[in-house]
Amino acid sequence: MNKQTLMQALKYLASALITLLMIGFVIGCLVFTYYAVKAPKLSEKDLIATTSSKIYDSDNNLIADLGAEKRVNAETGEIPTDLVNAIVAIEDHRFFNHRGVDFIRIAGALVSNLRGGGRQGGSTLTQQLIKLSYFSTSSSDATLSRKIQEAWLAAQLERKATKQQILTYYVNKVYMSNSNYGMQTAARSYYGKDLKDLSLHQTALLAGMPQAPNQYDPYTHPEAATNRRNLVLSEMHDLKYITDEQYEQAKNTPVTDGLQSLKASTSYPAYMDNYLKEVIEQVEEETGYNVLTTGMDVYTNVNTEAQKKLWDIYNTEDYVAYPDDEMQVASTVMDVQTGKVIAQLGSRHQSTNVSFGTNQAVETNRDFGSTMKPITDYAPALENDVYTSTAAPITDAPYNFPYSSTPVYNWDKKYYGPMTIQYAIQESRNVPAVKTLEAVGLDESLKFLNGIGINYPEMFYVNAFSSNTSKSGNEYGASSEKMAAAYAAFANGGTYYKPQYVNRVVFSDGTEKTFSNNGSKAMKETTAYMMTDMMKTVLQSGTGTNAAISGVYQAGKTGTSNYADDELAKLTKPYYYSSIVTPDELFVGYTPKYSMAVWTGYSNRLTPILDDGVKVATDVYREMMLYLAQDGSASEDWEMPDGLYRSGSYVYLNSGTGYNRYYNNQQYYNYSSYSSYSTEASSDTSASSEHSGDSNNNSSNHNDSSSGNGGDD
Repeated sequence: MNKQTLMQALKYLASALITLLMIGFVIGCLVFTYYAVKAPKLSEKDLIATTSSKIYDSDNNLIADLGAEKRVNAETGEIPTDLVNAIVAIEDHRFFNHRGVDFIRIAGALVSNLRGGGRQGGSTLTQQLIKLSYFSTSSSDATLSRKIQEAWLAAQLERKATKQQILTYYVNKVYMSNSNYGMQTAARSYYGKDLKDLSLHQTALLAGMPQAPNQYDPYTHPEAATNRRNLVLSEMHDLKYITDEQYEQAKNTPVTDGLQSLKASTSYPAYMDNYLKEVIEQVEEETGYNVLTTGMDVYTNVNTEAQKKLWDIYNTEDYVAYPDDEMQVASTVMDVQTGKVIAQLGSRHQSTNVSFGTNQAVETNRDFGSTMKPITDYAPALENDVYTSTAAPITDAPYNFPYSSTPVYNWDKKYYGPMTIQYAIQESRNVPAVKTLEAVGLDESLKFLNGIGINYPEMFYVNAFSSNTSKSGNEYGASSEKMAAAYAAFANGGTYYKPQYVNRVVFSDGTEKTFSNNGSKAMKETTAYMMTDMMKTVLQSGTGTNAAISGVYQAGKTGTSNYADDELAKLTKPYYYSSIVTPDELFVGYTPKYSMAVWTGYSNRLTPILDDGVKVATDVYREMMLYLAQDGSASEDWEMPDGLYRSGSYVYLNSGTGYNRYYNNQQYYNYSSYSSYSTEASSDTSASSEHSGDSNNNSSNHNDSSSGNGGDD
């Protein structure tokens, strides 16, 4: 190719590129114009107002008006320079240099994201105000159309309002936790002062809270609040807004300095707080809109009367004999046919001053003990035809965790010899549980658990009777919410429903979103029925007889965790004369209509449940189910599905080999071949195992799993 030809080709190429760029520019302009025209109309009313959201129960009765509690707006002249600097430092360094959209910031965020420096946002403070006023705050809703409209409205606002006015709108708009709207409201609520009277460290905290107000709440999350405040101070220092001395002094001041006691300010009953927190989270997860800052009508699945009853069971002495006021309870009640959560409460004697604090009912930081056995061991075994009958035999005898020299102990340090799996569940024997998990395999067990909403980062054989995990976070392990949903699949014939708090949402423009919950098949009907048939015996003659209710068909499982040997010396109260010493006592049960999971324990895990305190979990369950059974929903037994037949006390698969051998209970206790093992094991009992009910292991056991304490009754 000669030079002339090459030059001609380059000219054509350049012409083509210019043409493409022009076409792209025109298309871009047309797309921008198309979406910009569809943008909401900018109005001061929308920028000023925080429309309240109304929340209704399952009978469409109003239970809360969020956003109407309290609000004190600040005038532009009442906003101190330190607050302006703090907001600009943490939210938008170039706020005073752009006109609503910061192309330099966008380019910087793009480069950072491409380099893998984490997700960086390019939104200006003005765009954030527009987003709070008109759009969803969810990152999943950051579509091209919305970003265009957001930028268009931000540019319009910058032409119509001064920077000081925009900052004022923002300061008065943001949600600041504990039912406080606007930073002036928060200043008076938290410190009893106006914004202009706050110290530097207090100002920095308020400036940093809007991005995650509940997470940075200094009352409930002081460590996170401290870290966020210090980040604001660091940004202010880097931008030369404060001196070295000011920075060091503010950074080293406790975040709680100056905080006053919160006054009750909510417009909803205290018994609704935990439930409403989950409603708010589910709405934002599903729609991207924050209930606290966006006006909408939310129709929930809460049964108000059931929620009241649960509150009364927790907080009065009319139903349960609690050992003291400090003992805590967390539970979830679910409709097994729909997944709708009808009642939930995370603690006793809740503070009425803090809104939407920690809800223990959805936390996975405590061990659910042997309530894990049905879903981790036996149900997967039936589902995979490891067992084809509830009479399948198994031997309770000395045994080590697979691939280890660590022995598996039963709660009583005894071994009962040959038994059926039904009896193993009824009496909560640990050795048969681990043997069953070994036969199923960890991978198959985890696959089954995933199908009913339970996950682990990795599984260990100690998970046969423990929900402890190698990683923290509510995405792993078990909570009362997760366990109620998991056991509900047994009750309804094998379908898993994700817990559902919200029925539908109606937005301010009249559009609405219905929250559907179709469920997913988690197990065969035969598996669900056989598990139910076995767990009935837990209440009839096993470890859960205290939960039984005359005339009510139900099934369930008890659970107990234990202390490691090195923890016993750290316990906060004497336990030496106690027959049972445990940090967690649990019960999960269900009727044909409702499932309920109950955790009991103390906020401080080193405060043990002793002796009769272990009855509280089954007491709470029984009293709640007794109330719910009044509708007659538990007066009819489950129907046996096709593919099964009954012989005596056991159920068999039609296609299975099955076992029709009946084991007399007396034989289990007197099985002579195993008496020497029982004696030997008992002599080796540690303080932990002697006093932990059905708890299984001491500290040597935990080294096998890296997953903490196990156990159960």
